[in-house]
Amino acid sequence: MKLLPTLAAVSIYQVLAFALPASSPIEKRATVQGFDISHYQANVNYRGAYNSGARFVIIKATEGTTYIDPAFSTHYTGATSAGLIRGGYHFARPASSSGATQANFFLAHGGGWSGDGRTLPGMLDIEYNPSGATCYGLSQTAMVNWISAFVNTYHSKTTRWPMIYSTNDWWTTCTGNSAAFHTTCPLVLARYSTAGPGTIPGGWPYQTIWQNSDSYAYGGDSDIFNGGLAGLQKLATG
Repeated sequence: MKLLPTLAAVSIYQVLAFALPASSPIEKRATVQGFDISHYQANVNYRGAYNSGARFVIIKATEGTTYIDPAFSTHYTGATSAGLIRGGYHFARPASSSGATQANFFLAHGGGWSGDGRTLPGMLDIEYNPSGATCYGLSQTAMVNWISAFVNTYHSKTTRWPMIYSTNDWWTTCTGNSAAFHTTCPLVLARYSTAGPGTIPGGWPYQTIWQNSDSYAYGGDSDIFNGGLAGLQKLATG
């Protein structure tokens, strides 16, 4: 397995350290509300979300190499107008084409990054197959290689490592709990619970974003950034 560059490891830990200041066991950490959406959310109250305290949104852009989310542009424009930090995500289909091919498709259709301070690095949504074998018919080694091809291609084109969205169960089952990405790619961990994000997989010391609910009052799923606003802004700027 190709190891990811040491300098990139330093970079992501600097971002996360900035987002997660030291605290005592009883101190409540700062967090920032956000949400994620796709074409399934036809009506999103971006301004209402912002006024309630949300400061970021992650928007579905692509899936595989044949699907472009028809609501992406509308959602992206609405989020921008409301003052939200925003970014795109790609739903992976590892059985259909290579990680590099899908990263390039994502980049060509909304998944890019710019250093404007308002754009998050793209997110790779890698999770349960909605229409077949849980791990898309790939072995654990093949899955890790697929993810490596995606994130390395994204990084080579943008200078940023993409975020990786998954669950503890899927990551353990389909990658063998690989720790190949914990020093470079911020983790977006899905666990619908009021009791916290639970077990953190893959060697990540903590999640950068926790998807804590599949219902957010202003549209889509609820996401919680693990740090204060300055840390969120640092994630956007790199």
